Amino acid sequence: MSGQDWVSSSTLYVGPGGGDVWAAEAGSRGGRGTQHIVRAGEVTAPDAVASMLAVEPGASVVVRRRLMYLDEVPCELTDSHYPLAIAAGTPLSEPAKIRGGANALLAKLGHVGARVREDVCASAADAAEREALALPGDAVVLRLARTTYDGDGRAVQADLITMPAEGRRLRHELETR
Repeated sequence: MSGQDWVSSSTLYVGPGGGDVWAAEAGSRGGRGTQHIVRAGEVTAPDAVASMLAVEPGASVVVRRRLMYLDEVPCELTDSHYPLAIAAGTPLSEPAKIRGGANALLAKLGHVGARVREDVCASAADAAEREALALPGDAVVLRLARTTYDGDGRAVQADLITMPAEGRRLRHELETR
């Protein structure tokens, strides 16, 4: 992210709205946001994801692994994981863009996000992250772990997002009832 800080609000990414939210956000700032789906399909849940989705360690989940770009420059690694019972056999498990977006598909499947939990930490980028994001050797990244829960309190999506820390500010907007 160049110039001024990029302020990103998670609120845009957790609702049941449709379309490519990243492309729309980047476009609203005069940029071009695109993504490359690196992998989609069934995997063994990493321990952190198993905990986030409340599944047994070693359980299978569906992952959508994407590399996000801003104006053709890699800017974020995003892995979205879904319980197998929700995502198996749906477009979530296929390596193609989802018409209307993943959240709209989840809503159509009866899983509208009602609550979100996010944990953010900063650390040195590892070698794979430096390579994928074209970062210098001393780069620091932000790691965002987001769990989205439906109205019944069931975890329906676990996102692990890695982004360069420089020039990035995350905004969390909350409403109390």
